[in-house]
Amino acid sequence: MNQTWYSHLAKRIAHFSGKPITFAMAVGVILVWIVTGPVFGFSDTWQLVINTGTTIITFLMVFLIQNTQNRDTQAIQVKLDELIRVTQGAHNALLDLEEIEEGELDAFRSKYQALAEAARKELLLGNPDTDTPDT
Repeated sequence: MNQTWYSHLAKRIAHFSGKPITFAMAVGVILVWIVTGPVFGFSDTWQLVINTGTTIITFLMVFLIQNTQNRDTQAIQVKLDELIRVTQGAHNALLDLEEIEEGELDAFRSKYQALAEAARKELLLGNPDTDTPDT
């Protein structure tokens, strides 16, 4: 249950923070702070207010953004896995690649880089690059 309320809150705050009105509000806060500078004599306390406020907001936003980024990345991975799963001729070994060790991932990447390089050479020769070369 705790995960549900946090995810819901994080999603709503991330959505709201990406809106133009939120940016305008942040600019408004900065302008108010600047205008009040002469009133407070540009004191250390005046500077501390903006520094503390922005630090707290930044600290909290890091966690909220990371939460939404993780959720979005997981959703994209599931969608890609489903596309691989239902595509005839696709390699099921590519499913869930984000969970394998870096060395294994590098081996897959090298294989696909070689395929891309070969396809580009074929394009330069006027040949199509739409086959499935290793099925």
